[in-house]
Amino acid sequence: MKKDKHAKKEILLDKLQERKAEAKVIRKIVGYVILALLIIVIGTGVGGYLYVNSALKPMDPDDDKPVKVEIPIGSGVTTIGEELENSGIVKNATVFKYYVKFNNESGFQAGSYDLTPSMTLNEIVNSLKNGKVMKDAEFKITIPEGLQLEQIAEIIAKESPYKLDEIKSKLNDKKWLEQLKGKYPKLLTDEILKKDVKYSLEGYLYPATYSYFEKKPSLEGILEKMIAQTEEVLAQFEISRIESDLTVHELLTLASLIEEEATKKADRGKISSVFYNRIKEEMPLQTDPTVLYALGEHKSRTVYKDLEVDSPYNTYKVKGLPPGPIANAGVSSIKAALNPKDTEYLYFLASKEGKVYYSETLEKHNEYKEKYITNAKE
Repeated sequence: MKKDKHAKKEILLDKLQERKAEAKVIRKIVGYVILALLIIVIGTGVGGYLYVNSALKPMDPDDDKPVKVEIPIGSGVTTIGEELENSGIVKNATVFKYYVKFNNESGFQAGSYDLTPSMTLNEIVNSLKNGKVMKDAEFKITIPEGLQLEQIAEIIAKESPYKLDEIKSKLNDKKWLEQLKGKYPKLLTDEILKKDVKYSLEGYLYPATYSYFEKKPSLEGILEKMIAQTEEVLAQFEISRIESDLTVHELLTLASLIEEEATKKADRGKISSVFYNRIKEEMPLQTDPTVLYALGEHKSRTVYKDLEVDSPYNTYKVKGLPPGPIANAGVSSIKAALNPKDTEYLYFLASKEGKVYYSETLEKHNEYKEKYITNAKE
């Protein structure tokens, strides 16, 4: 009996030793696998870093030979990056694209450029923004911030080969607008064609200087360049726009109100907060520029009679945002529309000198009005 028990004990000890040995082997195998995976991950990360770091450097620091690069009208940053890579000016189009987006660069101009492989990405970007091209533009069109579509049409007519009636006709061409929706589906939605919208492309022609290198480019090409620029600028704020729960149309509408209300001394973020606070309180926005837009007039001040105009754009009568933008907005107003300051303000007014006074109550607002508007006239 004692021998049997001893034998069984020996067998159990042997099996235990075998299991320990197996476990040791398994641990080694698992360790090697984990080590291999870590090496792969670290190697991939280091390799990726080195690749991106290399792509951020000049294509060839010693090559100053000019290369002619054509940037077509309406080109976005993706198209530009591909053209630069194909021309041997940058190492990687995707890295160029994300470099531009990370640095919030925009305003690239079409044309025939004289670039070299020795240029840094910053130098390339500045050249494309400043329009340093091989030949002079046939004509340029400068669209300031805060202009309405009719004013923009007049500028285009003055600077381009096209007459005002041709431009207005094209801007109201339903067939062309439908084509544009297909070409720019993220930017131009069904909202631009709603019945209460005065002009479908109001607010969609981005304020900037545009260079044209043909004596008579197509009218569609002239206008599309401005639309494409709006799309490119808004692409920088896509995540913020979605987080703010605003459609593109609503964002441009709100930004246009801020643009029209802001003076040089105004804090656009505070103006934006007033609009957000009034919407939250279900108060009408009561912003005078919408009344003037409804009237189709440009005046320094509105009078009580103006506030009675029957229009979906009259924010004294209709709550919430108007049907669409009332002007084109610059990037500062777009940023303010997405990033309102944290305030409790419900009112604001601008003095004759352009200083803006904010208040949380109607009583305080009326005090400011009496002091800086009514008495200032006397």
